Amino acid sequence: MPLTPPITDWAAQPLRDRVVVVTGGAQGVGRGIAQAVLGAGGSVVIADLDADAGKACLKEWALPERAAFQRADVASERSVQALVKAALKRFGRIDGLVNNAGIAAAHGTPLAQMPLAEWQRRLSSLHGAFLCSKHALLALREHGGSILNIASTRAAQSEADSEAYAAAKGGLVAFTHALAISEGPAVRVNCISPGWITTDAWQAPARRRTPKLSRRDHAQHPVGRVGQPEDIGALAVFLLSDLSGFITGQDHVVDGGMTRKMIYAE
Repeated sequence: MPLTPPITDWAAQPLRDRVVVVTGGAQGVGRGIAQAVLGAGGSVVIADLDADAGKACLKEWALPERAAFQRADVASERSVQALVKAALKRFGRIDGLVNNAGIAAAHGTPLAQMPLAEWQRRLSSLHGAFLCSKHALLALREHGGSILNIASTRAAQSEADSEAYAAAKGGLVAFTHALAISEGPAVRVNCISPGWITTDAWQAPARRRTPKLSRRDHAQHPVGRVGQPEDIGALAVFLLSDLSGFITGQDHVVDGGMTRKMIYAE
């Protein structure tokens, strides 16, 4: 079983004394962001439906004074309210909110056969961003906070049978600039749209795998490799910190240049 890469310390500590809530923070990209926050000197509350994954993070990080876990369903307003309350009780403030939770799989039932319930469930990342932002805004306004929404390059390009996923991610991009205008200057709101990020080693311990990536997989990217959660975490720290104080309402694509590369059928 591969080990998740350890927390990397940032020498400048740009998030020292800051508290960041990361939804879907126990695995995958969310865990990468949470670890980056810790490495940058911040404290983090990870929210996730998977309690075992959340508890595993706390055990492996061994930073009880700066890391907490709250089981939460971002599609439930009551659960989101409990999450915000727990974060404030534990740390007394919220400086950053990362809306990352949602269904990871892009492909769903073909649209002509898709039940309304599945469509609504696949939009959970958009609903969750609304609910978490709604209930965290009061705390974020107090300290000039920052919201970061995690969308996807699929907001701008698609494969078959991914309409609901694309709609959710496209909605997050639009939600970002709308909320940035409404909440500025007290709260900045930005978005990251990841491309191909391999998360096999960033799962709960029982589900970790060594990524199976070919030379061709890496070669599709102008930077020469598939992305890692650390790549998203690095930009997240920048956008959550005062280093990006003149940036709001923007969607930042992190895809190794893949969406800029012209690809012809062989």
